[in-house]
Amino acid sequence: MSELSHGGSQRAGTRYKRRLLLVFGIVLVFMVVEFVAGFLTNSLALLSDAGHMATDALGLGMALAAIVAADRANRHDTRTFGLYRLEILAALANAMLLFAVAGYVLYEAINRFQDPPEVLSGPMLVVAILGLVVNLVGWWLLRDGARESVNVEGAYLEVIADLIGSLGVIAAAITIQLTGWTYADPLFGAAIGLFILPRAWRLGSRAIRILVQAAPAGLDLDDVRTRLASLEGVTGVHDLHVWTLTSEMDVASVHVMTSDDADTHSILDQATDVLRDEFAIAHATLQVEPESHQQCVEASW
Repeated sequence: MSELSHGGSQRAGTRYKRRLLLVFGIVLVFMVVEFVAGFLTNSLALLSDAGHMATDALGLGMALAAIVAADRANRHDTRTFGLYRLEILAALANAMLLFAVAGYVLYEAINRFQDPPEVLSGPMLVVAILGLVVNLVGWWLLRDGARESVNVEGAYLEVIADLIGSLGVIAAAITIQLTGWTYADPLFGAAIGLFILPRAWRLGSRAIRILVQAAPAGLDLDDVRTRLASLEGVTGVHDLHVWTLTSEMDVASVHVMTSDDADTHSILDQATDVLRDEFAIAHATLQVEPESHQQCVEASW
């Protein structure tokens, strides 16, 4: 039996920890500004953007906490894989927060359509422009990390949604200033809520897929099984399991049956290379069994 460990460079979440911390500080400060301005101007669009910034701040805080906890985890205790999954739990929590904010905004928008209140569009516009600048900074800082870590992607998606929200608030403020049409405020507020929903669904779906230990998206287990079985000396492949531990860490375990006269060392090396080079599975545990071995029973679950 052999294990190819996944090591070397830092995990994606750790590499982008400082950027997450910077974005967290900026968002936290401006969240307070938007809440105060939203109440003073009586703007639902601005309040919805502030609410989304609140989930940004909370989500970024959880993402940072998950990264720190995962880095400090001691893998020699009962948590044999450390606390890497905390990053995925944080991403799932972010998705749930996004759903909650979208639901509140849509509910409030329906009420305001019935009786739209007066809105101070001038201050609303100024604050919305400042919010756009804040979100552009966050977008620039997190865009690279979002391609590598589902946890960073969660924070990035919230910043993107908030950036679009700021554009919506700006459009609503300009419309009210030019036309006096106060329905623009709940209309754009509802549009922000609808924009958030599919992104929350995508993030939550990815996190749940990892938590239930499904095979990584885009990986065909039959291809993996067929490729391993094609190695010279291999007579069968069973108990193949592939799952994602956390971002950038796909894991596999598999039993490889060989002919009795096969060079098991060579087969083990070849199988390890195939999993790493052809299927990007850099952490694998392989059990090599001569076909005459009788004690291994394939799991039925």
